[in-house]
Amino acid sequence: MVFSQMLHATGFEHMPKKQFNVLVFSKTAGWHHPSILSGVSALQHLGDKHFFNVVWHEESRYFNDDYLKQVDVVVFLATTGDVLNEAEQAAFERYIQQGKGYVGIHSATDTEYDWPWYQQLVGHTFVIHPEIQTAKLQVESRQFPGVELMPDSLLWTDEWYDFTLARNPKLHYILSVDENSYDTNSDWGTKQGKGMGAFHPIAWYQEFDGGRAFYTALGHTDAVYQDVLFQAHLYGGIYWAATGKGITP
Repeated sequence: MVFSQMLHATGFEHMPKKQFNVLVFSKTAGWHHPSILSGVSALQHLGDKHFFNVVWHEESRYFNDDYLKQVDVVVFLATTGDVLNEAEQAAFERYIQQGKGYVGIHSATDTEYDWPWYQQLVGHTFVIHPEIQTAKLQVESRQFPGVELMPDSLLWTDEWYDFTLARNPKLHYILSVDENSYDTNSDWGTKQGKGMGAFHPIAWYQEFDGGRAFYTALGHTDAVYQDVLFQAHLYGGIYWAATGKGITP
C-alpha cells in the first residue's frame, strides 16, 4: 500500500492479511510536532518492509471496541494533551487488557496527564526539555529487539526530555542519554530543569495490565525518521508489542 492510499484507509477489513495490524494515532491537543508526517511515512515504510498493515488516524472516535478488535498495536505518534474522552479511554484500557500492544513515540509522554492508567502504561511523564542538541545515546540492554545495529554508544541529535520518576516499577530500560555530553539546563520561565542525574532513560518497555507497552523519547525531528538505526529501534518496539517475541533470554 502506498502512502496516498493509506491516507484514505479507515480500517483493516479490506486489507490483505499480514503479520499484524498497526493503528497510528497522532491527535494533538497541545504542541503539534511538524515531524508527524515524517513519522507516518517511516511507519508505513516499516509496514511495507516487514509485511504489516498500517492505518493512520488523528480522530479519537476510532477508540471503540469494534474498531480496536482489528488492531494488534496502537502507536501514539507524538500525541499531546487530552486526546481521548472517558468512553474512548475505557475502550483502550479493555484493548490492552485483552493482551494487545502499545507503542509511544516522543511526546506520547506529554499526553493524558490526568489519566493515571495511561501514565502507568507509558511509564514516565514528560517534564521539560532543553534546546535540541547532540548528545551521547547509550544502549542499556541488548535483550530487546531493534538495537542490534547500534553501537554501545553513539552521537545522536534530538530533543532530550526530562521525565518524572517511573510511574511503574516494572519498567525495563533499553536506551539512556549521557547528561555529561550535553547542556541539560532548561528554562521556560514558569519552570526550569537540570536533567535527571546519573541515569537518564530514553527508551523502555514493560508488560502492563495484560498487554505490552514500548516507549521511545526519540523522534522530534524529521531527519531521525529517515535514520535506519531509529527505524530498526521503532520496529523492534512494534514487533514486540504485537507479538511478545524478540527478547533474548
